[in-house]
Amino acid sequence: MELQLLLSLAIIHSVALASPGPDFALVVKMASQESRATAIAAAIGISVAILLHSLLSLTGVSVIIKSSQWLFIAVQLIGASYLGWMGIGAVRSAITHFQTKRAKKDAIELGSTITTNAAHNGLSIKQGFLQGLYTNLLNPKAMVFFITLFSALITPDINLLTKIVAVFIMLILSLIWFIFIALVLSKPTIQQKVKQASPIINLVTGLLFISVAVIIVCGAF
Repeated sequence: MELQLLLSLAIIHSVALASPGPDFALVVKMASQESRATAIAAAIGISVAILLHSLLSLTGVSVIIKSSQWLFIAVQLIGASYLGWMGIGAVRSAITHFQTKRAKKDAIELGSTITTNAAHNGLSIKQGFLQGLYTNLLNPKAMVFFITLFSALITPDINLLTKIVAVFIMLILSLIWFIFIALVLSKPTIQQKVKQASPIINLVTGLLFISVAVIIVCGAF
């Protein structure tokens, strides 16, 4: 087993996990606004997507997709559409909150009252998992990252055991990192404080998702 190779892989992946991006933003949003179970489900969904990317890269499927111009463009457009849709939803949620807050302030000044929409019911565990899964799996940038990483480190002469351990390391590190974030931010005391910044979190998350989507589309053509 190539221990030095596995250590390099673990370090590079750890740095990538800690870098701000759609995955990190989604877990922060989930942990601060949804139940702990839903946030953890989203973290697991992202980790499963990373596992799939690892397997697709090792088996050469991702390379085949990237080498086909039209197929890769289709993947990019699908991924950009999903991320853009998620981003628009987050931005709209932030705008709605600011509008409601403004309406309440105006109503108080006028000495009247206003009615608000029903409280947010929250996402289910399944919805949290799927959002995490799709956010990473449909992100072409993630696919390119894993193709590059595995092409550089996992050469054809690497034995099967090392490849299996490499995939296992990617999965475990992802689970540890994202579940850690979900657990910390979903603590009642912390979540209550962070919830006050929910509109800002939604706005930043939305703009990040939209920006990534735009970059993907621009890079596709």
